[in-house]
Amino acid sequence: MENPFVLVGKIKPEYFCDRVEESTRLVRQVTNESNVVLISPRRLGKTGLIDFCFDKPEIRQNYVTIFVDILRTSSLNEFIYLLGRNVFESIGLRSQKMMKRIVATLKSLNGSFGYDPINNTPTFDIRLGEIRNPAYTLEEIFSCIEQSDKRCIIAIDEFQQIVNYPEKHIEALLRSHIQRMTNANFIFAGSERHLMSEMFLDSARPFYNSADVMILDPIAEDKYTEFVQHHFANSGKQIKAEAIHRVYQAVEGNTYYLQKVFHDLFAEADPASYCDEGQAERAIQQLIDENHHKYSEILSRLSLPQKELLYAIAQEGHTTKITSGDFIRRNHLKSASSVQAAAKKLLEYHILSTERNEYYVDDQLMRLWLIR
Repeated sequence: MENPFVLVGKIKPEYFCDRVEESTRLVRQVTNESNVVLISPRRLGKTGLIDFCFDKPEIRQNYVTIFVDILRTSSLNEFIYLLGRNVFESIGLRSQKMMKRIVATLKSLNGSFGYDPINNTPTFDIRLGEIRNPAYTLEEIFSCIEQSDKRCIIAIDEFQQIVNYPEKHIEALLRSHIQRMTNANFIFAGSERHLMSEMFLDSARPFYNSADVMILDPIAEDKYTEFVQHHFANSGKQIKAEAIHRVYQAVEGNTYYLQKVFHDLFAEADPASYCDEGQAERAIQQLIDENHHKYSEILSRLSLPQKELLYAIAQEGHTTKITSGDFIRRNHLKSASSVQAAAKKLLEYHILSTERNEYYVDDQLMRLWLIR
């Protein structure tokens, strides 16, 4: 029996929960040649939403879609390498004509391509060290996009990562290329709301006012409840609404953790009885246990003030004024300066997040592990 609570890979339309309004809006904007900023916390489904929209007939049949995840990049060279490889594979492999055009345009990398003797075509066997003039190679890549035989939609995931690159003026460099594009538009997706907001809503930054901002919130609980009960019932199984509510509240509507828990509950459900709150609670605890070693390892790398602040915020949930005397006394912390320094590092490590002056543990499951 196929498990409808998909954890990896592409999600079939029948297993895609809600997001009707969001997908309609995203498709409408990109097909109307608008750039879009898509902001959501991690594991809330922004990548799945982009894949889902890219697979819609109106996009699949009329556009070249390119997806680049830059979360693990740490320099302009790595960004260029990933963008170049994806452009090469998405545009160049469409036809011999486009392949020749791409290879001819990427002059700075011309001697670095590999060769496939079976298909008689170049292959993208380029290494990072072979990108010796990043600004020039980047210009060539954007030129390749301009020459595509179909209009391109390019999604860059975790776009806020570029602010951590050691090179200066990256935002200005990318903005200067993107604003001149006539054959492509972009989806800038990111999970660090404060960084993405600063990049696109601060009038002093290069990307200010350059794209429509779209915030992805958790799927509404009633919609997700309907989704879970529907798929259980379709397979001759039953689950109580109270069990779904328990899971939803525990993980604060995080799409990945919801899918993970119900994937397990669905696999274990007995058609002869209802899946209840007790089973839901056991599934949550099992998931926490499975991640114990990972979270212990993360905690072992933190200083004592960082650990103390993390535990304090985990206990309080979403909290403001973490440097106030009341918060410090209530949680037995040292000083405002110590808290400020610890918070800065925890934000850099992506362990804490901040939104509308509230601080919270970025990973809902880690918070459950911390307060258990």
